[in-house]
Amino acid sequence: MRVPLSWLAEYVDLASDITPEQVQADLVKVGFEEEDIHGGDISGPIVVGEVLEFTPEEQNNGKTIRWCQVRVAPDGQLAADGGDAIHGIVCGASNFFVGDKVVVTLPGAVLPGPFPIAARKTYGHVSDGMMASAKELGLGEGHDGIIRLSEMGLDPEVGTDALELLGLSEAAVEINVTPDRGYAFSIRGVAREYSHSTGAAFRDPATAVITSRGVTEVKKFGKEFPVSVDDTAPIRGRVGCNVFATRIVRGIDATAPTPSWMVSRLKLAGIRSISLPVDISNYVMIETGQPNHAYDLDKLSGDIVVRRAAPGEKIITLDEAERTLDVEDLLITSGGKPVGLAGVMGGANTEISDETTNVLIEAANFDPVSIARSARRHKLSSEASKRFERGVDPEIAAVAAGRVAQLLVEFAGGQIVDEGSYFNNFAAPVAIELPAGFVSNLIGLEYTDAQIESSLTEIGCEVVMAGSGFTVTPPTWRPDLTDKWTLAEEVARIVGYHLIPAQLPVAPPGRGYTVAQEVRRRVSNTLAATGHTEVLSYPFFDEETNNLFGSATQNSVPQVRLANALDATQGWMRTSLLPGLIGTAARNRSRGLTDLALFETGLVFLPEAGKIYGQDIVAGGVRPAPEVEAALYAGIPPQPRYISGLYVGDALTKQVGQKAVSYSWQDALTAVQQIALGAGVQITVRQGSHKAFHPGRTAELLLDGKVVGYAGELLPSIAEEAHLPRTVAAFELNLDAVSAAAGVPHTAVDVKTMPAATQDLSLVVDESVPAADVRAAVIEGAGELLESATLVDVYQGTGIPEGQRSLTFALRFRAVDRTLTAAEATESKEAGVALAASRFGATLRE
Repeated sequence: MRVPLSWLAEYVDLASDITPEQVQADLVKVGFEEEDIHGGDISGPIVVGEVLEFTPEEQNNGKTIRWCQVRVAPDGQLAADGGDAIHGIVCGASNFFVGDKVVVTLPGAVLPGPFPIAARKTYGHVSDGMMASAKELGLGEGHDGIIRLSEMGLDPEVGTDALELLGLSEAAVEINVTPDRGYAFSIRGVAREYSHSTGAAFRDPATAVITSRGVTEVKKFGKEFPVSVDDTAPIRGRVGCNVFATRIVRGIDATAPTPSWMVSRLKLAGIRSISLPVDISNYVMIETGQPNHAYDLDKLSGDIVVRRAAPGEKIITLDEAERTLDVEDLLITSGGKPVGLAGVMGGANTEISDETTNVLIEAANFDPVSIARSARRHKLSSEASKRFERGVDPEIAAVAAGRVAQLLVEFAGGQIVDEGSYFNNFAAPVAIELPAGFVSNLIGLEYTDAQIESSLTEIGCEVVMAGSGFTVTPPTWRPDLTDKWTLAEEVARIVGYHLIPAQLPVAPPGRGYTVAQEVRRRVSNTLAATGHTEVLSYPFFDEETNNLFGSATQNSVPQVRLANALDATQGWMRTSLLPGLIGTAARNRSRGLTDLALFETGLVFLPEAGKIYGQDIVAGGVRPAPEVEAALYAGIPPQPRYISGLYVGDALTKQVGQKAVSYSWQDALTAVQQIALGAGVQITVRQGSHKAFHPGRTAELLLDGKVVGYAGELLPSIAEEAHLPRTVAAFELNLDAVSAAAGVPHTAVDVKTMPAATQDLSLVVDESVPAADVRAAVIEGAGELLESATLVDVYQGTGIPEGQRSLTFALRFRAVDRTLTAAEATESKEAGVALAASRFGATLRE
């Protein structure tokens, strides 16, 4: 929310020497986060000038310029830049006349950009300044001609400071408004909060309308304009429209200029000037927090009806886009035809134009959920929907409509007629019981009854002493105050966060990380310590990607699809972490980071085939019944935690005397063993296959005999599609399975003191037999004397029959109670060979 200081000062007292930084600091005290400061990007001397004469001069390029003589100071005085009162200025515009008052930026001025102004030679003249357009001053988009002050209803003295005249010297502070404090998306709300912070007097802008018209006149009319709300079948139990107010102003001049101070304030608030009626509508929205809309009354074809859209119904919105509506969309219709997507954007068929003379002003209160769904469904976030989504004061609708009418009369010359309507079906806020002592016990600071009562009264609550506590009725603009906990938070905020003591809680003895938490921490620290970079990616992908990475063999896997995905093409929850890592690697390489070792831990979504997931949302405020809670948990698909890594580029860069060494599948397997070491488990490796990995360069990762992951090189086609090198190594591992195995107590092994005996073993087997299976058979057959068996060589070629390969293992034998003889070691080895021969037809290599 951007807050121009002069606008804020209308409704709360600001010190004359207040700075934007101090205003931000004061708002931080009541819970707002400072964002930025706007304005101050334009500086003088910028003055009012009078065109005395000009001479048109046609240039060789066909362009015609005007050599102008402009008075920029009263007779006998120097100009603001220290020069003569009359300046010669070259101007390319042709929309002005002799005698016009214009805005002149003199040498030394700086316009937004920044664009410094200096005397310079151009078109054969020395132009001593510049006559400015609205766009150059940041007042609008108009750049076809310079500003003529008479068109803005102004006739100031020559030499007047134009910065002050047009409000160009203002500044605005920007604060971050949390979703639960929608009332602060307005000058009204921020002024009230500034009053809470500093004690400065607050003046409600709503009283300007109520005082001038009277409460009765704001909501009642001599002639009712026909309006009805037809929402007899609420969507999801929520009525779409609770308040609908209209006012009618006749005889306006829609082409009248918007006052410069209003244009400046809107610009600082982040809204560009469009036309006077639209600017006034936006101005009142920013001022009061109530979105409103102005319709060309003569374009309405009948009574206004607020209803849900019919299936397949369409509307052309103000952005000229035709939108197909959903049955949940709330519409404003006239004569049965849509004239607005309620709370989001108006329709093009009733748009205000230069020919508009009669205006119907609408201000309503719509259901936040309904508006949020419509805005997201049509990807049409607007300033109005932003406010409705967070909650708007239902009591301000009629006031805002009246305020728009006032400003149209004042600046567009219209007349307010005694026509309009006021529909109100909004339930009054419910009183909340606040027990004595609750606030102090929750916050940890002793608050007196007087502090509690004054704090809640200050924010607009009605507070009544009731027995040993209070009965508190929140104001209509605070829908976030729903229980005693939110009331306690408000007391803490208003009295002051700085008074709450900073005290660390004492952890109960005997507690700490769970086994799974400890394993995740150890594993992540291990990879980070070995040169990996941890990343975090979004869990949304397309169906094809999930099918490719979600299963080793299946072409189609069960998937979870979001019901309200922001991007319909990316509406499936991930079945693997690898696609996210691939996307991260591609983005980094496009930015020049070519050597990457990435890893990520996160949840994947693996639903059971044929099972339907998802449950309707349960109404908040109470804990669901056990059977309802069980049904909710049953509606959540299995979400195991995985860990994945990806390797691209060089593991070792080229150096003097050292060639570059690229990442390969060995790095992925090394990372897996590092994970196993960090978790304290034993992961075995054997040759395998996976649709997303390179045939022949894929390893299955086994834990207690079960496959828990894969490692190797990705398919070159996948790498090339992502604009990565052909060789991309990767691994993926079920971290939950690793954590579960790590939870089993391990028994320490005695240090062996007897010497070891070593032998090599070369076996010839069919090339389809995994080396891990052969190794396992050798270990099993050799018995307890075999301490380790390590695969050291794989050979195919001369001397080996076609379709077979030689596997060489380094064997180490040891006994715990004696020194082994060579014969004992050989006997153990031969037993292992025998078992490998019986299982796989292995033979000793000659």
